[in-house]
Amino acid sequence: MVKKPKPVAAMFGGSFDPPHLGHQIIVQEVIEHLDIETLLVVPTYLSPFKVSSLAPASLRLKWCHILFDNIPKVHVDDYEIRKGKSTYTSDSVKHFNIAYHVKYLIIGSDNLVSLKKWHHFKWLNETITWVIVTREKFPLVLDGLKDTKVLYIDASISSSHIRQTKDLHYVDKKIKTSVQQVLEGKTLMTIDQRVENIVNILDEKKAEEIEVFNLEDADYIAKRVVIANSLNNKHTLALFDQLKVALKAQGDTFLSSDASDEWVVADLGDILIHIMIPEYRQRYSLEQFLSELIENQKKNADIDPA
Repeated sequence: MVKKPKPVAAMFGGSFDPPHLGHQIIVQEVIEHLDIETLLVVPTYLSPFKVSSLAPASLRLKWCHILFDNIPKVHVDDYEIRKGKSTYTSDSVKHFNIAYHVKYLIIGSDNLVSLKKWHHFKWLNETITWVIVTREKFPLVLDGLKDTKVLYIDASISSSHIRQTKDLHYVDKKIKTSVQQVLEGKTLMTIDQRVENIVNILDEKKAEEIEVFNLEDADYIAKRVVIANSLNNKHTLALFDQLKVALKAQGDTFLSSDASDEWVVADLGDILIHIMIPEYRQRYSLEQFLSELIENQKKNADIDPA
């Protein structure tokens, strides 16, 4: 049997705190000029060279999903965020090399001054091709780098500039409200506060039999699932429209949604919302599936591995 080659990938990591027009240009240029099958956008939990970030990791991940998920070849991956700690780039490359051939690593020219201090730099230098994105005031010093490609972009904006000046001119409108809330120091709601808000909106608009499922410890695509009944077909879409407007005003945006007059599913990343007419809810027994998933997780957690 002939072994199928791994898809060729480029990796673009960073704090994305917040992501901005410069990041979007880099993604577009990489897709256009590199012969790759996948561009891995990998937000850090925390850079090894930083002690903190402005926005929490979950929010920075969400911003990246909003901006990049619909671009062909781009895959936003939460590997480093799931680890919950600072992760060396070399470790991430090794992780992604299991499924991909990570051929390219994208960095800004501002990283060149400290590049040789990176963990396992020699291994990285032998393994990948450095894709250097030019930055104003940071010269291209490529001495000692084995394979390089240069993307001449010279975007004059940076995440640090946005944080310091609160200038949102270079922030995409899809995330601008959310970024502004962070910059203004407004308290970000916890996931349970957001769920409570969703439940209140649905309840105020006459949704019935609202249930919330906590899947924090289960192997599922979301951490919370909200299920509600609509009164009829027209009411299903009315509830969806009300949620969309109310949540957007609070900086929470659907990553994707599928709406009909019988069943709506809306994805907030860590929260899934299902609104359906009673007949559909009874037919598909979604709450039974979720309850069993939670119960099985509890049973597995009770099993002593020894």
